[in-house]
Amino acid sequence: MSKGWKIIIGIIAVVLIILLMGWRWYLNGYNTVVVLNEAIDGTWAQVENQLKRRYDLIPNLIETVKGYAKHEKELFTHLADVRKSYFQAATPQERIQKSRQMEGLLSKLLLLQENYPQLKANESFLKLQDSLEGTENRIAVERGRYNNAVRALNTYIRTFFGRFFANQVGVKKAEYFEAPEGEKAVPKVKF
Repeated sequence: MSKGWKIIIGIIAVVLIILLMGWRWYLNGYNTVVVLNEAIDGTWAQVENQLKRRYDLIPNLIETVKGYAKHEKELFTHLADVRKSYFQAATPQERIQKSRQMEGLLSKLLLLQENYPQLKANESFLKLQDSLEGTENRIAVERGRYNNAVRALNTYIRTFFGRFFANQVGVKKAEYFEAPEGEKAVPKVKF
């Protein structure tokens, strides 16, 4: 074989190696975006699972409290409306907003027990309250996992090549599930 053919074969081999390495790099970056995006979808599904549990408990809690607080009808109506609008929300962002509204209303509902001492002693109410508190803890855990997945995706998208791959897949920056404004304020304690 002549020296010219050896050079051509060598150049072709180098080009093939570069192409294979580039293809592997491209697939790795593309797959990373897909995996991170799916992680967000999966963790959001867990948040929704716990939110649904919360919304399933609410009618029972309302019925228990209604017997003691007939004049709090406006709060019950608002709770039912927010619960209904949560299930009608189309996007995670809309559901996050409805969830924040519900958290504020639940706080008001649970404060009713201070005005009705006999409600504090009601066994059904206490069981429902415990279930709701457990659900709120689960929501907090799942919200943290969701926010970790959002952070991982958003960090990757902010990198130079991550942005390129996110555009290839059609993935956009995700929104965090943050605490409502009312819960960020420091509570006042009076004795």
